[in-house]
Amino acid sequence: MKTVTAVMRDRIDQEMMEKAGAILKQGGLVAFPTETVYGLGGNALDEQAAEKIYAAKGRPSDNPLIVHIAEFEALERIADGIPEAARKLADAFWPGPLTMIFNKKELVPHGTTGGLETVAVRMPDHPVALALIRAGGGYVAAPSANLSGRPSPTCAAHVQEDLDGRIDMILDGGDVGIGLESTIVDLSEGVPTILRPGYINQQMLEEVIGRTEMDRGLLSDDSDVRPRAPGMKYRHYAPKASLTIVEGPQERVIARINQLADEGEAAGEKIGVIAAAESTQHYGSGIVRTIGSRSDEISIARHLFGILREFDRLEVDRIYSESFETPQMGQAIMNRLMKAAGHQVMEV
Repeated sequence: MKTVTAVMRDRIDQEMMEKAGAILKQGGLVAFPTETVYGLGGNALDEQAAEKIYAAKGRPSDNPLIVHIAEFEALERIADGIPEAARKLADAFWPGPLTMIFNKKELVPHGTTGGLETVAVRMPDHPVALALIRAGGGYVAAPSANLSGRPSPTCAAHVQEDLDGRIDMILDGGDVGIGLESTIVDLSEGVPTILRPGYINQQMLEEVIGRTEMDRGLLSDDSDVRPRAPGMKYRHYAPKASLTIVEGPQERVIARINQLADEGEAAGEKIGVIAAAESTQHYGSGIVRTIGSRSDEISIARHLFGILREFDRLEVDRIYSESFETPQMGQAIMNRLMKAAGHQVMEV
């Protein structure tokens, strides 16, 4: 299969968008930008399209897909019993990086929902994404546009690196704005429960709808749990090298990473180091990459997956990373970093 790339960084090419919409309607796959990461889109109401998404990514078929819509009215056709909390959250955060889970209607095939009786839905905040959803029929199922387990794509080049020849088209909208996947909130039963942290944190949600809960398995590594939302069960975002997070007082973290990098290089290994802008200058060994300033959470989020992919290209043997417990997005950043590290953490 030849993968066509259409550049839409400055304006939407209507002719190419119509072609992209036709691909979706015919059961094909189109990768597209959102404000979070690039998504791999297929017709959410077509069971075979869902199967193609799983095959292209090498993704387990019990890992649910998120259905992307462009108008709130579209939600009523696929979600059963939409609670008032969902309407309030949509008013506050849609379009935006929030996914909500509902009981599904029969229109949504089980192939899209990973066999579950619930459906995950969001409305992305990106003009190219919204145009594609409308051109493709209104319902686009889309996980991140990468090979399963690899760092999520934050630019079209990352998509091409993983999926060239596996999908029909890539819409290149430039670099994404946030760089981490959407917050996921389960509204299908009981107290609204956060299944995946993201840019929209618990405090922001509770300011709109009151009490919410965090899923207990968010930072655990239990592979026996059936996923209730994308990314809950399987290892995600992982670089090829072993990644360890070093936590503790900053001076001790820097000293320990320097020691580990020295030992690794002495043993003939290539070492990667992920550091905040404030501490980069204190590292003397390894290939050091600055993730961003601790005062700029969006910068840290936006650069994380790109740095992991760069270390893959550089073929490093081990990666050591500082911890990034920032005020608003710290939980989301550490959730992704912990999964990428396979929960390997060193306390100093």
